[in-house]
Amino acid sequence: MPARSCPPGFADLPARASQWQTGWRTGLATAGWRAGWGKVPKFGHMNRLVIPSPAKINLFLKVVGKRPDGYHEIITLLSPISLFDTVVLAFHQSTTSVECPHPKVPDGERNLAYRAASLFFDALSIDDGVAVFIDKVIPVAAGLGGGSSNAAAVLMGLNQHYGSPLTDEELKEIAVKVGADVPFFLLRRPAIAGGIGERLEACKYLSPRSVVLVCPPYEVSTAWVYKNLNLALTNCEKSFKYRYFQGDLSKVTDFLCNDLEQVTAGKFPEIKIIERALLDLGAETALMSGSGPSVFGLFSSAEVAENAFDSIRGRKKWETFLAELLVP
Repeated sequence: MPARSCPPGFADLPARASQWQTGWRTGLATAGWRAGWGKVPKFGHMNRLVIPSPAKINLFLKVVGKRPDGYHEIITLLSPISLFDTVVLAFHQSTTSVECPHPKVPDGERNLAYRAASLFFDALSIDDGVAVFIDKVIPVAAGLGGGSSNAAAVLMGLNQHYGSPLTDEELKEIAVKVGADVPFFLLRRPAIAGGIGERLEACKYLSPRSVVLVCPPYEVSTAWVYKNLNLALTNCEKSFKYRYFQGDLSKVTDFLCNDLEQVTAGKFPEIKIIERALLDLGAETALMSGSGPSVFGLFSSAEVAENAFDSIRGRKKWETFLAELLVP
């Protein structure tokens, strides 16, 4: 399937986005991110804003139960990582539009970024539009929250541009309507999430870790995973409470677990092969993120992580990234 071309007025953005991505991968954006917790890291001018939009990984994910409305209650520990999409906002357009050259990312109203913008304008009764361009680097449908992160970037960018008319709580109320993971990305830091993901508590105890992320060449539907989940077979700690994360979390290997892995790995055994490969290359631990199929390995040594990354990339058709946890 061929990649879509850039929309009018955005023709210069893929090359520029590539330059920004290069800068972020050398650590410039990560340093800026840590220096500006609670702010929107961005580049731009009055009518155009460029925002780095990070991926996330789930360090712990327990499914607590199923609600009458069909949604599942979870407890999860999430962390943003230094793997970024680029979201570009061009303000004061006649209509709202979303464009992404990636062939597997929907344009227009089917994109979460479009819904985020529409709900923002509706909340303020503003008759305006925004053109959104997304340079997609985060793998699609891989358990990394890329679409939710893009939507959160749109909400924060719009709120900043219009003079912050909405409070953090009001933005969160909009975010919940867009998607369960969107509120987390508004927080811009590691967090413990409950409910369907909307109840958030900042987590202050994570230690820095290098991350090697491996994505096998297939997509997984989150809805399919939850539909096929057998709650009787979930194996994350039954007595888990929020207090579990109120102490020193320097030993992340003590609590990593993902109840959804049994479903996704049952259909795609390659997930277990990737985990074993990461462990053999020196990872402290390895786990599937979210509903998968992405697998991450955590490393206390950046040098060991780089060696593992060099060793594993190019194997089969795996897409591999070297990143780090974005912790304060």
